[in-house]
Amino acid sequence: MQRFFEALRVQRWDDHRYYHHSRINQSLHLVSAVSFLAAYVMMFGDPAMAALIGWLVAMTSRQAGHFFFEPKDYDLVNQATHEHKEEIKVGYNLRRKVVLMTIWALSPLPLYFDPTFFGIFTPHANTMEFVRHVAQIWLAIGIGGLLFRTVQLFFIKDVQTGLVWAAKILTDPFHDIKLYHKAPLFLLRGEWIDPHHAHGGEWIAEDAAEAPHAS
Repeated sequence: MQRFFEALRVQRWDDHRYYHHSRINQSLHLVSAVSFLAAYVMMFGDPAMAALIGWLVAMTSRQAGHFFFEPKDYDLVNQATHEHKEEIKVGYNLRRKVVLMTIWALSPLPLYFDPTFFGIFTPHANTMEFVRHVAQIWLAIGIGGLLFRTVQLFFIKDVQTGLVWAAKILTDPFHDIKLYHKAPLFLLRGEWIDPHHAHGGEWIAEDAAEAPHAS
């Protein structure tokens, strides 16, 4: 278990130092984290509503931070190009996220043309039923996206890497609140880029040079 938690710490650290320089991105991750926690709670009572919160609020705010606000020029602190960071990222890099978000955005179309969604659903009788069917499709896409990349990592990396990544994704909302709860305050003070983004909350900046690259 010690190796597992050390690998989890490394993946979290690399994710923070490589992909969370922007205070706007950090603030949006805070919004995303709180929304995901709300979705986690809703999963026990209304999974469809949880999927709507997860995709429409948590995922869109999270990915908007990465796509539109995170710097993509040369990373002087980590001495890495954007291309290098994308190449070594364990989970969903921007290219994979484009594929995933495209699948999510287009997934309601078959339901529009075939209300049974290939025989899975009873045809919706009103708009609310249509929305709930869409939400159920989105829930399946979310779970499927997590399982697909986890199993894929079993083969292209190793089983531990895949399990660690899955654990990281599921616990990211808690960790993001810990790291970024002050980001909106810094943003209101006019701080657009985190001057200490090499500090992951658990490691100090001097450790970065010795940290293995696992993001």
